[in-house]
Amino acid sequence: MSIVIRAMAATDIPAAGKLLSQLGYEMNTGEVERRYNAVRERGDHAVFVAEEDGRIIGFLHLYERPAFDKPPEVIVQAIVVDQRSRGTGIGKTIMSMAERWASERGFSSIALTSNISRSGAHLFYNRLGYKIEATSHLFRKQLEGQSV
Repeated sequence: MSIVIRAMAATDIPAAGKLLSQLGYEMNTGEVERRYNAVRERGDHAVFVAEEDGRIIGFLHLYERPAFDKPPEVIVQAIVVDQRSRGTGIGKTIMSMAERWASERGFSSIALTSNISRSGAHLFYNRLGYKIEATSHLFRKQLEGQSV
């Protein structure tokens, strides 16, 4: 098993969409492409994929977050490992890449959110040394005339 973590390319968009759908984020390929293009143009964001034998088995989106109310840190916005490859160390490899990316940019912490229903993911993050710092509710209002 040879896992390669690399920057996501446009050719990876269909595979990324399939991975995101495993977490319940259903999007057509055009929408995944639109979001990929918006993110890749930002210098403070990065998107990586984990590849094994030519197959995309993991996805990572992270970004730099400056803030007043929290420490400036890197946020893992999305991480997913193909359900057939979970429990094999790929998630740990992907998170190591996230931590390296943050360290290389001078950040001293990295944070992420995880849906309360994902208890398996919570155990995984705990094993990597991540601790629950806070709980909160996400409030959203859809603006008229604007698409998601």
